[in-house]
Amino acid sequence: MKIARQWSISALGPEGLRIREAEVPQPSAGEMLVRAEAVSLNFRDKLVLENGMGLPLEFPFVPASDMAGIVEAVGAGVTRFKPGDRVISTFSPGRIDGKGLGDARHPPYKTLGGYHPGVLSEYVVFPEDWFVAAPETLDAAEASTLPCAGLTAWFALIETGRLRAGDKVVVQGTGGVALFGLQIAKAHGAEVFITSSSAEKLERAGKLGADHLLSRDGWVERVLDLTADHGADHILEIAGGPGLAHSLNAVAVGGRISLIGVFEGFDITAPAAPFLLKAPTVQGISVGHRRALEDFVRAVDATALKPVIDGRYGFQEADKAFAHLDRGAFGKIVIEF
Repeated sequence: MKIARQWSISALGPEGLRIREAEVPQPSAGEMLVRAEAVSLNFRDKLVLENGMGLPLEFPFVPASDMAGIVEAVGAGVTRFKPGDRVISTFSPGRIDGKGLGDARHPPYKTLGGYHPGVLSEYVVFPEDWFVAAPETLDAAEASTLPCAGLTAWFALIETGRLRAGDKVVVQGTGGVALFGLQIAKAHGAEVFITSSSAEKLERAGKLGADHLLSRDGWVERVLDLTADHGADHILEIAGGPGLAHSLNAVAVGGRISLIGVFEGFDITAPAAPFLLKAPTVQGISVGHRRALEDFVRAVDATALKPVIDGRYGFQEADKAFAHLDRGAFGKIVIEF
């Protein structure tokens, strides 16, 4: 039986995050032993450490949901992968295609690094269905950014948004999902408007291909002016809270708003008039299913998309990586093993 070093907490609170050792079992039927090469962090990882997000965490709890690694061994009946294959995790285990899991009373939030154990460990043993083949054109650190942030943007704009060339897309902020949204939209021929309170980050976004660089203050009027009052066909709504009202004012008639983030609060507020008069589609995006991640991986290889990584940290520097996450990042933060 292998011994793995892993970062974990024994009670809620990021101050308790420590490296510990744990036994790693041999894979049972249908399972795989995967050696982690890189883990990328998401804002929700910080929230889970701080307050648990109401999830039934089992302590010691290993955080993080997104990893890239190499298959070391497979259990009986595994057919999708073999030892030596490069793989990435799926954010929502068991969600292969179609609608999310759960029901109206118990909506789905059974993810890695929350309901299920996380991946900030040298080795993990999970069912083969919880993995997807890694893209051939990315290194492990880059590949580890796809399962949550990358798929969220892809699911909003392509899987459900049916983005077309020439569409006008507003991306809020310069975090992981936002920059994936920028890159995916540009790869599909869209006109991209990006907002930020940082002039330096806007300049960097311009170098990635953003067509219009907008201050967070007054961005709605700028979008309307720049589009001759057409508005935005797609908006990646990162703020949540009262920010939804701004997106409703900026969205085109019959446009689409994808609610992704809740940086301004979980309770969203907005006037009814734009809902009724513009008839926009307002959709919540809870990452996506495995089939869409497989589609996204193929698109990454076909378009040579390169995820934006703001910081790479060694395994023993995971606490520093979380501190960087807390400060805010331009793109993704990755821990390399």
